[in-house]
Amino acid sequence: MSDDRHDVDVSFDSDAEQTPCAYTRYVERGDVEGLPATGEEAVGIERAVWDALYAVEDPEMPVSIVDLGLIYGVELEEGDDGAHVRVIMTLTYTGCPARKMLSDEVREAAASPDGVESAELELVWSPSWSLDMVTEQGKADLREFGLSV
Repeated sequence: MSDDRHDVDVSFDSDAEQTPCAYTRYVERGDVEGLPATGEEAVGIERAVWDALYAVEDPEMPVSIVDLGLIYGVELEEGDDGAHVRVIMTLTYTGCPARKMLSDEVREAAASPDGVESAELELVWSPSWSLDMVTEQGKADLREFGLSV
């Protein structure tokens, strides 16, 4: 029995140009202002959507994704059968292994309030996420979890 595992070239070229992750759809959205978005002034259905999003926690630590600053905005379009919700969101980094799980959970949460007919997620990378996006509550939760922020 041959062992082909040792024939793989694992060399790293530090001068090579960076390329995007093949599993990530890159959408630039330059008009996001007022981050971190928290929905603090939202009312009605939009308030209910924000409340549902607050209940979604990062899969690696018990901190709301809203308090982590991953949600850049919530947009509603009212229709005859209910509202269509668009959640604008980023991730802490483009190669996040929990991307699909978290995206599905956010879509489900956004679609869960009464009066919401449908929900979609727009994943953006601009502006890129940083610790500056974390709310004060998120920082307190991260400290309680044992992280230094």
